[in-house]
Amino acid sequence: MSTRRGTALVTGASSGIGAAYAERLASEGWDTVLVARRAQRLDDLARRLRETTGTTVETLVADLSDPGDLARVARRAAGDDIGFLLNNAGINGYGPFAELEPDLMTKVLAVNVLAVTTLARAAVPAMLERGHGTLVNVASQLAFAGSLPPRPLPERALYGGTKGYVVTFTRTLAAELAGTPLRIQVLCPGLTATEFHKSRGEEPVAGREQSVHEDGGMPVDQVVDASLASLEDGRVVCVPGLDDPAPVDGLAEAELAIRTAARRGGN
Repeated sequence: MSTRRGTALVTGASSGIGAAYAERLASEGWDTVLVARRAQRLDDLARRLRETTGTTVETLVADLSDPGDLARVARRAAGDDIGFLLNNAGINGYGPFAELEPDLMTKVLAVNVLAVTTLARAAVPAMLERGHGTLVNVASQLAFAGSLPPRPLPERALYGGTKGYVVTFTRTLAAELAGTPLRIQVLCPGLTATEFHKSRGEEPVAGREQSVHEDGGMPVDQVVDASLASLEDGRVVCVPGLDDPAPVDGLAEAELAIRTAARRGGN
């Protein structure tokens, strides 16, 4: 079973979407490389996946904001067995931008932007050479909420900006790689039932067991379902809970209209 699909590398695998996605991939026959900061959580998940799926599971304890750790994970992502990369790790750094701690700002940018880009750059060339591969970058519906004020949404200038980058980066990369065998997706969940809001990102949520923040949200399995269904349909932008793709299609049309009108205005 473990040799049928190749190996999937999943960042942020110790909880939430990452853990649920890793479980789903393993159940479908993928060997997995689980990456996160919490060793005990990774070990628990790895043991469960080995027992329930018979697949091979590696764990890489790494803080993707650390250059040395990121380089180590990137080397693994470049392996010739990696057929699926889920860039799921992310931290929020919520709070008023004028009061944001510089160290936390740097950490958010490193994890949400630099790590996503670096790991994609590590994995894509080998996927192209082999003629198959899947890249899923996890963004957020907050990438589309730039003009909305906080309350009830969080104060999120930095986080929203990083997720806006992930959306644009992934869409542009998908356009560049159109016509190749690679599947590229940006996954944009809304509020999800995870522990994400329990930490701003300086340190991971403590404890061995996963928890859910008080705000609740969409069950993680539904997010994974939406992502996998969109991959099958060949859709680059996946917004779980959005049944009609017209708003996403309209986004591309609005962008084209802006560029067209700007060119006319310059003549």
